[in-house]
Amino acid sequence: MIRRIAPSAICMDLCNIERSVRELETAGCDMLHVDLLDGYFSPSMPIGLDIIRQLRKKTDLCFDAHVMAVDNTFFIEQLADIGVERLCFQVETERHICQKLSWLKQRRIEAGVALSPATTVESLEYVLEQCDFVLLMMINPGYASSPNETMLKGLPDKINRLRSLIDQKGLSTTITIDGRTYLELIPDYIARGADAFVAGTSCLFRKNGMSVGQNFAVLKNTVDQAVGRKGII
Repeated sequence: MIRRIAPSAICMDLCNIERSVRELETAGCDMLHVDLLDGYFSPSMPIGLDIIRQLRKKTDLCFDAHVMAVDNTFFIEQLADIGVERLCFQVETERHICQKLSWLKQRRIEAGVALSPATTVESLEYVLEQCDFVLLMMINPGYASSPNETMLKGLPDKINRLRSLIDQKGLSTTITIDGRTYLELIPDYIARGADAFVAGTSCLFRKNGMSVGQNFAVLKNTVDQAVGRKGII
């Protein structure tokens, strides 16, 4: 069974993260997306290892970690020790992609890679077989809070190309979408081949008068209906 919704920890009220996590647990959430930025790869550093370590002690949710760093090794090893269940890193800064994926798998951590908007899916041709999942960034990493940061024209076609490459190789690799995930875009993304979504301020932590739990229910219903129309589980 694929976990399809990963609420983003950095989009929560950072002074009340545990409260938001409890609301999501009550609503039936089963996964939490935790971003780790080093402040160099992206000009942002919302939460650090200590916060993630404390969160791990507070919840049994599956931790879906995304490393955005110039030097991945330190953060990958630290997050593995903390106990994340899934982890991806940006391919743009990693010289030894296969080694990192193998290292994660040896520790029984679901291993994936993340692609920035300008990075082609074809760059994964020789490493895709080692990937449990691929995270496609719809906006540049670390710029989610910038109102001027919009999705590049034609970027959804990248989902089709990646799905085609996965299917051609007969792999079970899944596709996660991250960035500007508006509710109205989700059905199209799923039709194109997306499997899961990082949920942030565009679809979950919205200032619309509804609670986090209520917004999660709406989001889950949107995803479930789109998955049902496609006839997948």
